Amino acid sequence: RARRHARFFALTRLPAGARVLDVGCGRIGLRALEPRLDITGVDLIERPDYPGPFVRADAAVGLPFGTDEFDLVYSSSVIEHVPPARRAAFAAEVRRVGRGWLVQTPAFSFPIEPHSLLPAAHWLPTRLRKPYWRLGAAREWEEISLLRRSEVEELFGPALPERLGPLVKSWVCVSPPGG
Repeated sequence: RARRHARFFALTRLPAGARVLDVGCGRIGLRALEPRLDITGVDLIERPDYPGPFVRADAAVGLPFGTDEFDLVYSSSVIEHVPPARRAAFAAEVRRVGRGWLVQTPAFSFPIEPHSLLPAAHWLPTRLRKPYWRLGAAREWEEISLLRRSEVEELFGPALPERLGPLVKSWVCVSPPGG
């Protein structure tokens, strides 16, 4: 994750003092990699131990921020957790509140499902995936739908590949503030 961050975050060309919104921040999110930035965390569940400003919100429903309020919206490994029918709303909200964005998501084409760490789990129909999922690292079932490059690009623009050898492990869309 640190290598990916170093490679792709530099493409954001953030100015000094930039304001960043970390959508799907989890317990620490981007703050673990960029502790000196002005970062506001957003997540679906309350994060009382989040080390900085935090807002509980669902980006697919709407964020309590003004248009272009942030220089950059950052979202790492989140969009695949958003139900497909709600992804366009999520993406529109990311693009609305940020002058730029960096969105990363695991690639559907990669043979290992990154949440369960099981081979081909994401390629199985749900009725087969559910029992197989319990064998993996995630243990508890979660409906996750990995995206193809075309799906990511439809939501966030051109996608860059993060590779593991010859395979694309994830897609990263970067739109620097100001284009």
